[in-house]
Amino acid sequence: MDERRRARYERIYHQLDALITDKSPTLTAAMATLCAVLHAKMPHHFWTGFYFVSREDELHIGPYQGPVACQILRGQGVCVDAVKSRTPIVVPNVEDYPGHIACDARSKSEVVIPLLKDERPIAVLDIDSADLAQFTEIDVAPLQKLVSLLTPLA
Repeated sequence: MDERRRARYERIYHQLDALITDKSPTLTAAMATLCAVLHAKMPHHFWTGFYFVSREDELHIGPYQGPVACQILRGQGVCVDAVKSRTPIVVPNVEDYPGHIACDARSKSEVVIPLLKDERPIAVLDIDSADLAQFTEIDVAPLQKLVSLLTPLA
């Protein structure tokens, strides 16, 4: 990852920490704030949002920024797989991902970060880009750090 992106993540973390920690009244409010800041500050983000875990194989839309999204994800796809595995997933080309659910055909690459509370998945942060290979494993740790700001509210 280029050094500018790394520095941008660090600035975003400090901004979100100041906005969320001991200030957000609910998990949903904190998620909305996180989405708004990330989406505005990361130019390669086409869609930035959360899906709440209803069941391990069913997710419901939460706060997001970007075009209209799928309201329910069932059974398969990157987000459901991240919930089942409880681990982040980076997809350089969504066309190559088995069972990918295309909520918007313009999405080309994706990263999904689970929000866990006591090892139980609560939600996932899902970020799409309209360009291929916009996310790598190097994005995972800074995004997990951002999502960790939500854990006390989960």
